[in-house]
Amino acid sequence: MKKLDDVDLQILTLLFKDADTTNKDLAASIGIAPSTCLERVKRLKSSGVIKGSFIDVNYNTIGGNIQAMAAIQLQPYSEQIVNLLRDELLPLPEIVSMFHMGGAFDFYIHMSVKDTEHLRRFVFEAITSRDEVTNVETALVFEHSRSPEIPNFS
Repeated sequence: MKKLDDVDLQILTLLFKDADTTNKDLAASIGIAPSTCLERVKRLKSSGVIKGSFIDVNYNTIGGNIQAMAAIQLQPYSEQIVNLLRDELLPLPEIVSMFHMGGAFDFYIHMSVKDTEHLRRFVFEAITSRDEVTNVETALVFEHSRSPEIPNFS
C-alpha cells in the first residue's frame, strides 16, 4: 500500500468516529466526489488499513450487567499454547476482547456476564480449569470508555 495522504487520513478519522457514515456524507465532509471516496475506502479495506467496522453495544441492555477483566498467566508458554487459548476462548459469548501481552501476565480478557455467579462460574469453568493457566486475577470494570479520536502519529 502506498503511503496514506491527507484524504485517506480524513476518511479514517471520520469513519473512526462513526463507521455508519454513508459514502455520500463522507465524500461531502471531505470535499471529494462520492466515486473517489468509495474507491479510497475500498483501497483502505483491501490493503488492511481498515480491518472492519464495529458497533458499540451497551451490554447492560442485553443482560451483561457486569464487566470484568481477567489477567492470566500461562505455564508452559509457547506459541501453540497461546494460539489455542485465544482460539478456544474468543468465540465464547462472555468474551468481549482479548489482549495477548508482554509482561507479568500473558493475556488480559475483557468479559461481560449477567451477575457475579455467572462471572465466578465462567472464570472457573473456562479459564482456571485449563492446565496451562497458572494464575488468574479478576477485577470488575466500573466503566469502559473508548476515545473518539483516532491516534495521530505525525
